[in-house]
Amino acid sequence: MLVLLPPSEGKAASGRGAPLKTGSLSLPGLTAAREAVLGELVGLCAGDEEKAREVLGLSEGLRGEVAKNAELLTAGARPAGEIYTGVLYDALDLASLEAAAKRRAARSLLVFSGLWGAVRVTDRIPSYRCSMGVKLPGVGALGTHWRAPMAEVLPEAAGNGLVLDLRSAAYAAAWKPKGEVASRTATVRVLHAPTRKVVSHFNKATKGRIVRSLLASGTSPEGPAELVDALRALGYEVEAEAPAKTGKPWSLDVLVDEVH
Repeated sequence: MLVLLPPSEGKAASGRGAPLKTGSLSLPGLTAAREAVLGELVGLCAGDEEKAREVLGLSEGLRGEVAKNAELLTAGARPAGEIYTGVLYDALDLASLEAAAKRRAARSLLVFSGLWGAVRVTDRIPSYRCSMGVKLPGVGALGTHWRAPMAEVLPEAAGNGLVLDLRSAAYAAAWKPKGEVASRTATVRVLHAPTRKVVSHFNKATKGRIVRSLLASGTSPEGPAELVDALRALGYEVEAEAPAKTGKPWSLDVLVDEVH
């Protein structure tokens, strides 16, 4: 099983250890694309602060993020699973998982990123600020920048099993499973049961709990139909829609009454 996650806007501070080594990150086929974004981002943020803030879409209150980006090559790195914070990652709570579940997380979770493309939770990265919606003057729109390298690398990373896609729209645009991979992909929405509306907090927190439940239980569904059965067995209310055509992902709706 491969689980595709969005990053979080909020991030923990960089570590105090050795700085980033791009060549040590998972999915080495993305290294050249990563270094292109990293080099331009650092140069941008080390120069005109106002221009960098404008390009990155940062408010006055986030001015400090520019200086943080300028130091990415020398900042200490720590596991991505510790860097990403926010509602989804709080609910997932990787640190409190038992050892076996943590090993499953290391194998299964892939976090998408405007800067790194995608990283595993064990990859050591510094804290940064660069969303997928950014358009850098040289590299261009990051969503577009990542499409070709992702198309080369991600099908192999997906292997032969289930792909559980929990990404938001901006990050989903960087790689869309196609063909046989798409047929074993399931996308998930979280709906407020009484209104059948997507609510951001419900969505993020419940997705984090879904991933935690799957990791903690040791469940490894082989495909979307098995995922539906597994989630129902774990206590989730799920409505599933198989694709009308082959080569398309399944759509799953998880219904919740409240976030707790």
